[in-house]
Amino acid sequence: MILRVKFTKENYLKYISHLDLMRLFQRAFRKADIPMKYSEGFNPHPKFSIASALSLGVSSIGEYMDVELEKKISITTFIHRMNQVLPDDIKILKAEYIEENKSVSSMIDWGFYKIQFKLKNTLSEEEVKKNVEDILSLDEIIIIKQKKKKGKIREREKDIRPFIGNVVVKEVKDNLVSMEVLLKTGDSGNLKAIDFLSSLEKYTSLNIIDDTIRIHRLELYTERHGEIVPLL
Repeated sequence: MILRVKFTKENYLKYISHLDLMRLFQRAFRKADIPMKYSEGFNPHPKFSIASALSLGVSSIGEYMDVELEKKISITTFIHRMNQVLPDDIKILKAEYIEENKSVSSMIDWGFYKIQFKLKNTLSEEEVKKNVEDILSLDEIIIIKQKKKKGKIREREKDIRPFIGNVVVKEVKDNLVSMEVLLKTGDSGNLKAIDFLSSLEKYTSLNIIDDTIRIHRLELYTERHGEIVPLL
């Protein structure tokens, strides 16, 4: 029995690693007396998987995981028990028993983000929107990715244009830009929000103040029959 669960990761807990988040849930399952299914072997552990690891410093109200249970319990009971033992900034929002065999990570196609940052230079809302329109009109958007291998830093070019969906500038006020961005996420391709921002700096006249950047994931989506829909 697999329960697909939607949860939050906010405020100071956006700074804990993916591994620490896994450990936090393992403890929470035990404290909440959830009838988890365990792996076999010398060191059995509860069987669950989190859909898409967040980068450190990115908060979210749209995270997902699949939880495998030994026996069925009511969804209301699961949510109530878990939220009693979880810290305030990680909460279960909803859950649903699923029939499909696909893992939650393999179903994700897009991540939807709210991004805020301040500009060093003063631009009007119309000027910011024009910059965004200009970069989205390009056939290629090349960024440099670094990877450490055998003690050496290797660089490669990556065209991220196919990984950028819709970008909407919501507001520009006192040099603070708020936008909503749809970015490719998951096994079929992945673009971090911070890399998207790097491309804005490279290809537009937006000069971003790095320590003002705030990235908040709103939802994860899957594509079904040509439509983009939430996992739950």
